[in-house]
Amino acid sequence: MAVDIAQRTSVAKNETFEPQWYHVDGEGQIVGRFASALAMVLMGKHKASYTAHVNTGDFVVVTNVEKVRFSGAEMAHDTHPNFTTKMARKTYEHYTGYPSGRKITTGATMLEKHPEKILQEAVRRMLPKNKLAKSMLMRLKLHTGSEHPHQSQNPQPLPEHLLTRCK
Repeated sequence: MAVDIAQRTSVAKNETFEPQWYHVDGEGQIVGRFASALAMVLMGKHKASYTAHVNTGDFVVVTNVEKVRFSGAEMAHDTHPNFTTKMARKTYEHYTGYPSGRKITTGATMLEKHPEKILQEAVRRMLPKNKLAKSMLMRLKLHTGSEHPHQSQNPQPLPEHLLTRCK
């Protein structure tokens, strides 16, 4: 009398997957550690139903992105309370597509003009380099200030075990 117990591997499908919405406050978070945790949630690696070729990640709403910080020694700054030496040295570059079109922006300038792009670029670089990366990044909603327009989706607070190394 042989009993056939076969373990089945579950494979997520786009049609059956229902993403959740999470909310997290970015105030005082270190950019690299915080971006790593957000990338894991956007990819869906925190779930048992993770499938590499399907976007199984959840939506993440981040508020107060202008108050994130880099590691390093504190520096005096007139508008940012957590300004560090690493933020002053950090550079972001992009290419316009024209000859001699390389543009370099410092972290301090990026913080003043587009504070949400600091965290967006950090998360983008931690996502996989494939066709799913754009759709994963579109599920990241970054907002300056403590208010966001996604209340109708009823975002839940991001569980603490996903943010263990962020502080």
